[in-house]
Amino acid sequence: MLLKENILRLSTLNKTWILDFDGTLVVHNGYKTGNDKFLPGAKEFLQSIPDDDYILIMTAREKEAKEKTEKFLNENNIRYNLILFEMPMGERILFNDNKPSGLQCAYAVTPKRNEGLENINIIIDENL
Repeated sequence: MLLKENILRLSTLNKTWILDFDGTLVVHNGYKTGNDKFLPGAKEFLQSIPDDDYILIMTAREKEAKEKTEKFLNENNIRYNLILFEMPMGERILFNDNKPSGLQCAYAVTPKRNEGLENINIIIDENL
């Protein structure tokens, strides 16, 4: 994880959240052996994202799992703007410029598989 003391200090600007699904938000491949189950802190994390922020979920799941996955999210009152299926299983690489003010505009948070998000602390800093 690339966070100092599990703290992610962010500006007050609206954000784009790009989130992996299996192993990050829910138990990896749980849907194949039963039903999806949120990892510790993941549901609360998702529900804490402000309404004006954009949520993009990515998954390597096949398109045949789309209906079951979306039903799970809807039943748990999880808001998202877009979910992409059949994404490659390899690395996910984000390129983004920083603002002239010095504001860092891209972060990578990489928890261990199935660890959950309960130890991630988001701080909105009005000075950024």
